[in-house]
Amino acid sequence: MLEQTAPARGAQRLWSWPSLPRDTYIAAIALVGIVVNLFLQYGGLQRPAFAAYPLYIVLVVGGIPLVFDLARKLWAREFGSDLLAGISIATAAALHEFLVAAIVILMLSGGSALEQFATRRASSILRALSQRMPSVAHRTKATGVVDIALDDIVVGDTLVVFPHELCPVDGVVTTGEGWMDESYLSGEPFQMPKVAGTDVISGSINGDMALTIRATKLPIDSRYARIMSVMREAEGRRPRLRRLGDTLGAWYTPMAIGIALAGWLASGDAQRFLSVIVIATPCPLLIGIPVAIIGAISLAARHGIIIKNPAMLERIDSCRTVIFDKTGTLTYGKPSLSEVACAPGFNRAQVIAAAASLEQFSKHPLASAIREAADRDHLAVQPVSRISEEAGVGLRGMVGEHTVDITGRQAALRSGRLTPDMLPVAEAGLESIVFIDSTYAAVLRFRDEPRQESSSFIGHLSPRHRVERVMILSGDRESEVRRLAKRVGIEDIYAGRSPEEKVAIVADQTTKAPTLFIGDGINDAPAMQAATVGLAFGQASEITSEAADAVIVEPMLGKVDELIHIGRRMRTIALQSAVGGMALSVIGMSAAVAGHLPPIAGAIAQEVIDVAAVLNALRVAFPFEKLTDY
Repeated sequence: MLEQTAPARGAQRLWSWPSLPRDTYIAAIALVGIVVNLFLQYGGLQRPAFAAYPLYIVLVVGGIPLVFDLARKLWAREFGSDLLAGISIATAAALHEFLVAAIVILMLSGGSALEQFATRRASSILRALSQRMPSVAHRTKATGVVDIALDDIVVGDTLVVFPHELCPVDGVVTTGEGWMDESYLSGEPFQMPKVAGTDVISGSINGDMALTIRATKLPIDSRYARIMSVMREAEGRRPRLRRLGDTLGAWYTPMAIGIALAGWLASGDAQRFLSVIVIATPCPLLIGIPVAIIGAISLAARHGIIIKNPAMLERIDSCRTVIFDKTGTLTYGKPSLSEVACAPGFNRAQVIAAAASLEQFSKHPLASAIREAADRDHLAVQPVSRISEEAGVGLRGMVGEHTVDITGRQAALRSGRLTPDMLPVAEAGLESIVFIDSTYAAVLRFRDEPRQESSSFIGHLSPRHRVERVMILSGDRESEVRRLAKRVGIEDIYAGRSPEEKVAIVADQTTKAPTLFIGDGINDAPAMQAATVGLAFGQASEITSEAADAVIVEPMLGKVDELIHIGRRMRTIALQSAVGGMALSVIGMSAAVAGHLPPIAGAIAQEVIDVAAVLNALRVAFPFEKLTDY
């Protein structure tokens, strides 16, 4: 019997105003206002008396909010690249140069809208975290199973986790046998076997068999809730990247204001101050850099990389510490048959062929690894009959004329067919025991193998990208982490670390040098938040993808190298556009100080400079060079 109440549904609106960034609306209003003003002033209607009204609307709707924002930044002593634009708007309005003010509003809001449009995110990290957890749990009663809210779970409750459901709370299995996928939470690379007495953790994904568990913690104290808590803390203290435009604007803005004041004081003409400020408005920063960023985002997308935070493009090439999670990043994140320890009288080909033939009909997590090994060795499968698979016992069937059993170490020992001294010493990882015609034939061992390109990729980081330190930061066992580190050429390792410890380690490293963190599991998400740049490897977890600055859709280390090159190239071209545009603006400022450039001509000249900066920035999207170097 299952009691469940359907959740109430709120009324849905059939239509709502599009949810766009504010600057998009301001840019649209400014553009329309300028066009209408020019039409009324110089068009066929010849109504100059009304021509200023559209510009008043632009100033009220667009100028006041933008100036307010800039005033807050000024109060916080943030002298960014957009401060000159705010001074231009205020000065132009004071001198009744409303068309000049409207053009500056269009430039300022247009550049911001471009970047916001290119990087808008559909959901927040914490919302994705909360939505992943089930809203109810299944508590057992004398009358059956009752759905209850997670907040109603108490320690000691007996709960049922149905097949393919998320485990709602930390606990221990009381009834049932099966598997749970804990890889996104614990860092362990395999689906873990669950029998009576084994622990389960909240947020793990149940396999094909229902399990009955006893809650050992409240949901708020469980593993998944702790990760959410760490995520909130990491999000709150995420390092704020100083943007390229702000860095350049920090020295350019005071210089431009000084030149404008000098011109005003020398001539006594406030129009010269406005002329200098208008042509000094750093639109190569406000528009040229966003265009370069959009080009880089487009280029990355064509290479299977999704940019979530554009600021990372400006910083990724400056990262001097690279920190890898182990499972799914440096490794393939799935079990692979690594060893076949045969008993006397049996050989590798015979055992793998028999096991692979039987595993064709199994959903066991290790079945695909055995079948892949047979394919690699070009071993043909044989006819199979009389198949049976019992949870906790193993798989049995007739392969040709031979009986084949595949089971686990504990089940084999319980059956009495083996004694501990007959088996090799147990090692880290997973294993299966194979019997052929009731005779012990072999132990199959499985490990998470390193990616083919791992060693060469790590080896090129220092000479090609000036990386000073490479680390592995993993929740996996130390023996497994050391084994992998030795194979791929990494000496600095941290093993068996919880999400909380990962955050602390990454935060500490980030204080010493800019860090690049690469991971793929939910347990990596908080650490990504603490790093200078966080990359999600693959899209196995929505949580990790939301926490990352960029997502490598196809998990290949070569894509990481491509992203570093895209960021380096974008920064180089953006600097060309920004510095070149500012140099031209300085020439224009000299003409304005001398009285040779009135405000409206300064605004037009600035537009010409903008076009040149934008055309150069567009090169980012069309590379001619190779985007990898190893």
